[in-house]
Amino acid sequence: MKKCAVALCFVLIALSLHARAIRDERDLVNEASRISYAFGMSIGGDLIEAGLDMDYAAFTEGLRDAMEQLPTRLERYEALEIVQNAFENALDRQLMEFRERETIFLMANAAREEIQVTESGLQYQVLEEGSGPRPGPNDTVLVHYEGALTNGTIFDSSYHQDEPEEIPLDFVIPGWSEGIQLMNRGSRYRFYIPSQLGYGERGAGRIIPPYSTLVFTIELLEIIED
Repeated sequence: MKKCAVALCFVLIALSLHARAIRDERDLVNEASRISYAFGMSIGGDLIEAGLDMDYAAFTEGLRDAMEQLPTRLERYEALEIVQNAFENALDRQLMEFRERETIFLMANAAREEIQVTESGLQYQVLEEGSGPRPGPNDTVLVHYEGALTNGTIFDSSYHQDEPEEIPLDFVIPGWSEGIQLMNRGSRYRFYIPSQLGYGERGAGRIIPPYSTLVFTIELLEIIED
């Protein structure tokens, strides 16, 4: 709901700026044209990202009627309600697509011979088995790790920082905590963390989309004693 209201504000600002340049030759020479074009690009990208299709003729007509204070086909409250519903419906469709995509991936991945699956749905592959002790749920561990999406996009890595990190297991997502407790010190595992054990239907900003399975390769170097 809040995102829709914010998006609406940006749309209205952009329409105001665009209306001033709509009669220009759009050669981006003057500042109003450049700003208007930039807003058009930005909003167009947001609409595509939201999964919304635009009828350009109707869009332009609505813009002109509002900016030139001509009679409009809708009352203002009706227009705002339509826009809000369109954003919400598009979001619902996207979430359903993300969820279906994750379900298909997890089913196919679980069928691989080298993959093991826990009761919670956590999937993992043993890359190298250590011989040391296992950590408990309240322990702090020293690990090297790399986190990626299923498409290979890396979003976090201790390797890029050139040093391992100390991680308290009671301050991480459930999939991390459960997974590392399966490891002996000196092990290296690859975990496939379903969204219900990660960031769920909300994701994490623009980095991790909703219903994302997270792929973490983790080396358990040490269990830190208090």
